[in-house]
Amino acid sequence: MYREDEFYSWFGLDSPLVYAAHKAAGGMTSVYRQIGLGCQHVFQHVLQDTLGLSPADATWSYTVRPRGAKPRTLALDGRIPLEQVADAAMLRRVKSWLCEASESVDLKGRSADTLQGCVFEVRQGYQSNDAKRQNADVANAANAFAHRYPPVMLLLSIQIPDNLAERYARAHWLILRGAVAGTTVDSTYAFCRDVLGYDLAGFFRRNATAIRTETLAVFEELLR
Repeated sequence: MYREDEFYSWFGLDSPLVYAAHKAAGGMTSVYRQIGLGCQHVFQHVLQDTLGLSPADATWSYTVRPRGAKPRTLALDGRIPLEQVADAAMLRRVKSWLCEASESVDLKGRSADTLQGCVFEVRQGYQSNDAKRQNADVANAANAFAHRYPPVMLLLSIQIPDNLAERYARAHWLILRGAVAGTTVDSTYAFCRDVLGYDLAGFFRRNATAIRTETLAVFEELLR
């Protein structure tokens, strides 16, 4: 299954070493987390470079103030604020995509007309059904909508359980899967290529040998 997923082949996660490391060593969660963080940084730079955004513009956070507890600031991994997109042609393209995305998650009419942009949660994929993380994502979606930013789950791989995808869909998340083929409202790589104007799949392909070498070196170290 992983060998049919291009993202996992780019990162060497389709190697038998991965499964040996799962059985014989700890640290696999950290490996997946670091891959996810690396992809998050790449995507933030793509937003900045293609849309002319500052680092602050390309991210989003909000503060929750639970009764009797200290306030907490929570952040999502990317943001497109329409008012900060200076290029007129790019702004039209993003607005057109946003309308299509809104329809795909059943957000229509006046609600769609008042959107300020969108926010992104970037993940390399899902290896487990983590209820705590799911609940946090649903809460993030509610807060994003309150600020007129529909939430987008941007996956770099196609790994997500069907039941989890359905739960996010019910919370009106737009889910972009890591399939190279597809449309701008269901494929991460189609969205990056056709809306942002950057071939993210091409970036990973060009750098796959170097990335895979680093990843496999980590697995070999875990197995020692």
